[in-house]
Amino acid sequence: MESEATEDGVTLSLKVPTLKEENAVISRCLVEHLGSFLLHTKRISNAVSSKLLPAYIKMTIRGCQLKITQVKVFVCSPGRNFVTVKVMTDEGIFGLGDATLNGREMAVVAYIEEHVAPCLIGRNAHDIEDIWQYLYKGVYWRKGAVNMAAIAAIDMALWDIKGKAANMPVYQLLGGRSRRGVTLYAHASGETIGDTLDKTAEHIAQGFKAVRLQCAVPGLNVTYGVLGDKADYFELQGSRPLPPEEDWSTQKYFNMVVDLFKQARERFGNDVHLLHDVHSRLTPIESARLGKLLEPYNLLFLEDASIAENQDSYKIIRQHTTTPLAIGETYNTIWDCKDLIQNQLIDYIRVAATHAGGITPLKRIADFASIYNVKTAPHGAPDLSPVCFAAHMHLNLWAPNFGIQEFVGFGNEHSKRIFKHSVEVKDGLANVSEAPGLGIEFDEEAAKEYPYKRSYLPVSRLEDGTVWNW
Repeated sequence: MESEATEDGVTLSLKVPTLKEENAVISRCLVEHLGSFLLHTKRISNAVSSKLLPAYIKMTIRGCQLKITQVKVFVCSPGRNFVTVKVMTDEGIFGLGDATLNGREMAVVAYIEEHVAPCLIGRNAHDIEDIWQYLYKGVYWRKGAVNMAAIAAIDMALWDIKGKAANMPVYQLLGGRSRRGVTLYAHASGETIGDTLDKTAEHIAQGFKAVRLQCAVPGLNVTYGVLGDKADYFELQGSRPLPPEEDWSTQKYFNMVVDLFKQARERFGNDVHLLHDVHSRLTPIESARLGKLLEPYNLLFLEDASIAENQDSYKIIRQHTTTPLAIGETYNTIWDCKDLIQNQLIDYIRVAATHAGGITPLKRIADFASIYNVKTAPHGAPDLSPVCFAAHMHLNLWAPNFGIQEFVGFGNEHSKRIFKHSVEVKDGLANVSEAPGLGIEFDEEAAKEYPYKRSYLPVSRLEDGTVWNW
């Protein structure tokens, strides 16, 4: 037995199975009257999601709208600067997105407030794809870090809204799970090889099956990515009102790096995955040499061996080594990584939702990469907020070609006051709850206690003073 009713552009279809004769009256009443009642209910989506109806009644809602009424932007600095976007609708449902752009945060804020937000008011929040295309294709200046970070925040927020409206976690909307949990890799760094390996041992004891190893380069005053005496990355990188300048020596680096992994394998065997980030400091032929030297130690991947701009560089590297390669954290669109993926010059693509336009384009990149046996390994540095990490978690649970997720913890105690998440980490695997949407909350009042503080990443120079690759 079926009935269909329409009001204010919303159509509700009810299907009720034919019941035994004695229950026919009940069936008829449900069909004839229940639809009309719900259509006159202002919060129809809430009525549906709250399971007010018996399980045997199947409903389809068509033409539902959630009109965007306001877009708010928050900047807070609980040790690191984060740009959080809140998209609000006329039904009271809102979504959160991350627009953080390390060292250029306020440029994104201005772009969203002055150019993006006014164009969204009154649009249907459910039209995620159309809004993404509108924000990307609808402007003369496409791509670019500022533009794509702004689009990303809106896109994440809209997926968050859709999940809340459907009363489902976002990964279910993407297609459901492909795995029982998300494999994480932890960071281990130290002033000496021994320090690095001791921290690696701590992570292994905590259940991590994969660890990134970084060590200070002997002979250099400071090495990027090494915590030293700092408690965490927030303390290390959160207060730099001007860019610090750090020396680099490729030769001194080579004198250390192979021994680091040789000792790691001797101490930990082959049961743990080892990774390393070069931070784009090597030329292509130097990267090829490094990959060749590290082959005996079976790295999961070598990250950012050479600069990301010249993709032909990876042809040279690929010709000389079988060490798996990863890159992509500075890419903004699928066009940046298309050739690397299509020509199978890399093994892992590391694009981040915040910097490549959000969940919608990352799903597209993952699907494209899967054709060429390239796995996803989203960037997860502490300059991406917990909102972005939540978005990555949902993508990671869904993506059939997911590889591994970078993990540096959930921030300091100040950050945890502002961002409350539903991610659980156990034995090196992460999972989200079944909370609707992204499963992340943002405390606006707590955020006010941590105002924006300008901070930059360092600049690298060779020992003769030449500005070098980042």
